[in-house]
Amino acid sequence: MSGTRAAIRYAKAFLDLAISAGNEPEVYKDMALISSTINGNEELSSFIQNPTISVSVKQSALTEVFASTSGLTKSLFRLLFENKRFEILADIVSQYVLMSDENNGFQVVKVTTAIAMDAALEAKVSAKIKEFSDKKITIVNTIDPTIIGGFILRIGDKEYNASVANRLQVLKRELSN
Repeated sequence: MSGTRAAIRYAKAFLDLAISAGNEPEVYKDMALISSTINGNEELSSFIQNPTISVSVKQSALTEVFASTSGLTKSLFRLLFENKRFEILADIVSQYVLMSDENNGFQVVKVTTAIAMDAALEAKVSAKIKEFSDKKITIVNTIDPTIIGGFILRIGDKEYNASVANRLQVLKRELSN
């Protein structure tokens, strides 16, 4: 929990720094690159999390791996090196991306469906999203066969459950009363 709170604080401070320096779009690209690289490479993720590897080795390795990033992003590596907090880099990056998207009027919406969304279901979901949010939306689809049909929509801390499994549970409760 404290790692997450620390990651949020680092991400917020780093976003404020990037905005004030006028480098936010460039830093956002760096953060997206770092996120996809760490999440797509189990060895790199394990390397960052490994407490037996010294922070100086981690810093030099990450500086090599992400040599194309901006100087501001490399300053984040130096800060994490000084504070011995490399293990929360992935959390910082994901928090940064979320905060930056929110700051720029974008929002990630999580949609859980029983099968992959087709055009008709995507149109239904988009219509429901417009009721909840006026921001530019990115839909992330998760497939969960246990909901039987319909969809579960998560926007921030709000949830709209239009799944068949939920309707069956409601009906079961009503009949048992």
